[in-house]
Order: sequence, then C-alpha cells, then structure tokens
Amino acid sequence: MSAAEARVKCEEQVGDPALPRVARTGAVVRGLGLLLALAALVLVGLLSVWVGTRGIPFTSTWDALWNPDGSETSLIIHEYRIPRTLLGLLVGAALGLSGALMQALTRNPLADPGMLGVNLGASAGVVVAIAFFGVAAPLGYVWFALASTVAASVAVYLLGSSGRKLATPERLVVAGAAVTAVLYAFNWAVLLLDPEAFDQFRFWTVGSLAGRYYDVVLMALPFIGVGLLIALVLAPSLNALAMGEQLGRALGVNIGRTRVLGAVAVMLLCGAATAAAGPISFVGLAVPHIARFVVGPDQRWVFAYSVLLAPVLLIGSDVLGRVLGAPGEVQVGIVTAFIGAPLFLALCRRRKLVML
Repeated sequence: MSAAEARVKCEEQVGDPALPRVARTGAVVRGLGLLLALAALVLVGLLSVWVGTRGIPFTSTWDALWNPDGSETSLIIHEYRIPRTLLGLLVGAALGLSGALMQALTRNPLADPGMLGVNLGASAGVVVAIAFFGVAAPLGYVWFALASTVAASVAVYLLGSSGRKLATPERLVVAGAAVTAVLYAFNWAVLLLDPEAFDQFRFWTVGSLAGRYYDVVLMALPFIGVGLLIALVLAPSLNALAMGEQLGRALGVNIGRTRVLGAVAVMLLCGAATAAAGPISFVGLAVPHIARFVVGPDQRWVFAYSVLLAPVLLIGSDVLGRVLGAPGEVQVGIVTAFIGAPLFLALCRRRKLVML
C-alpha cells in the first residue's frame, strides 16, 4: 500500500461523522478507568506501608507517615516500608511496560522480556558477583546484574542482526533463546561448583522487595525513567506497525529505529527491575493482556494501563505475602506466580490472545 492510499484510507475512516463521537466516549471511559487504576495503586501503596510482619495500628502508621519523630514506628515506616513500596512501584511499572512493549514489538501475545535474555543476563551478573567477587549486599548485586543485562541484550541484538538481514523480531527471539540457554548453563555450572554461592543466590532468584532500601530505589529510578519515556514515545509508531510493516512504512514509521529503541527500552526497564528485585514472573506477561482486554489494542492506552496495573499486582502480591507468611513472609516472586498464572489462564479462556 502506498503512502497516498494509506492517507486516503485514514481520511475515509475519519470522515465518518459517528467516529469522533464514539472516539470521545471511548476516551472518557478509558480515562475514568485510568483514574480507578490510579486509585487502586494508591490504596495498595497505603496497605504496603501499613501491613507488615510487625502489626502497627493504622492511626499510628498514618501519624508516623506524615510526622516522622524518630520513634521505632517511624523508623519502620520510613526506612523499611516506604522504600519497599517505592521499589514495588518502580519494578511493577517497569515489568508491566516492558512486557507490553515486547509483545507489541514482536506481535507475539506470549512474549515477555525474558525472551531477550534479560532475566538470565541479570542472573549471570549476580552469580559472578557472589561466586567471584564475594558480593553480599543487594546494592552490590544490582550493578553486576545491570551490567550483565546490557551485555546479554547487546549479544542478542548482534546475533539477531548478523549477516545482511535486519534484526527482525523472529531473529531476535531465536537469538534470545540461544543466549538464554548459554547463560543458564553458565549459571548452574558455577553454582553447582560453589555451594555457598548457590545458597546465597537462591534467595535473590526467587524475587523479593524485602531488604531493599533507598539506595536501590535511587539506582533503579533513572534507568526505569528513561526506559519509560522511550516506550511512551514509541507508542504511536507501534500502533502503525500493528497494521503490518508495509502500512507502517507508508505511514512514515522508521521500522529499524523503532525496533532498536524498543529493544533499548526493554533492556533498561526489565534490566533495572530484575537487577533491583530479582526475576519476577508473570507480571510482564499477564498485565499487558489485562490492559488490552480493558482498553483494546491502542498501545498508548495499553502502556498507560500497564504502568498502573502492574504495580497494583506486584505491591498487592507483596502485601498478601506478608499476611500469608506472618510472622515471616512469602517472597513476592512466589505470590505473583500463584496469582498471575490463574489470572492469565482465565484471560486465555475468555478471549483469544491476539494483538489486534
């Protein structure tokens, strides 16, 4: 289809007098839904600050939240629970948005960020940090995990673009599977030879928000912020690509640049999130489908809903893990798997998983 034909087709659709009214109504409904998602996020955030392994009355929590006085209650709220909640917000938004972006780039409804080797890349960095450098603190893990994520993503892209062909989604997925297999073998070869490293690594690989403080939040914030901005800028181009590469080119989309920037955004979002909290499953896979089920295929709305709904799922799962495991807690990576898997299966039963 030529550019002129594409423009004529769009003008014919816009020319229908009923479409603007329907579009306005749909935008209002979606906007109200977005406000409800934001309200749900605020609610689970307050629950995350209130609920913990140590019971604190809500009135005391509220007073300590706004009037820190150096008491033990204030210390628990401001030094432990607020950083944990903020990290859940960042990690959830990053995982949800990276999953939606990955599905849009590959036009594969079962795609998740792990297909580019991000999760195993971060795991390899943590294994190296523990086994060869003796790193024991989460902040130390983060930098190794982030560096190895970048290396794994670059390797996937170079393999996917080798030869004279472009790095198409199919080639990137195959390259990601190859890099993932190599990293998986490397990780377990090192861990099986070093039982102490394995004992330390197994707590990180479950996925958890516990034991992370403001330093980890501040480390992840710039990477996730840049990735979020890139993803939101790409949303209109991904809408055009959803109709096919030929029509996308006709509408002026630079396909190569869109794919490269999309891969960079996935690397920044999922890499920083995985480095900070460990590999957390199903959030990046299930939440974009929930958003798409609510608002349809428009990537601008899917991205916006994913940024809000994913932290609701992640922080809510973290709160549930504290309640179920009291006086201890169940790691959030375990809870999201138990919640996300049935939720995703229920969604599969209700509708066909398609991108359009």
